[in-house]
Amino acid sequence: MAKPRFSRLDCAPGCSVEAAIGLIDGKWKSVILFHLMTQGTLRFGALGRIVKATPRMLTNQLRELEEDGLITRTVFAQVPPRVDYALSPLGRSMEPILQALKLWGDANLGLYGKPTASALESPDAA
Repeated sequence: MAKPRFSRLDCAPGCSVEAAIGLIDGKWKSVILFHLMTQGTLRFGALGRIVKATPRMLTNQLRELEEDGLITRTVFAQVPPRVDYALSPLGRSMEPILQALKLWGDANLGLYGKPTASALESPDAA
């Protein structure tokens, strides 16, 4: 029997933050959730092209998200097999969090990633 993923949480102050972050802490989980939020239901292949993760990594991340109840997986019995992924109601409840992360990232991308257009146009950009 598998050990519960969050059995190590002691429910001290801050525990709820730890639990929430634990749900989206995988390398691709928040990215997958964001794309399902903005684009709706997606197939495995479409997610793979968007996320650019290896199929094995994508499968693992999707399984964990499904196990945690953040996404739903619908299998269609046809040839070739078709599997659709969508946000569950619990996953939809994370929309404000994902939107806040996007807004913060848009505002601060130049500090940690590729320079933004505004940073390139600024005369004091170094």
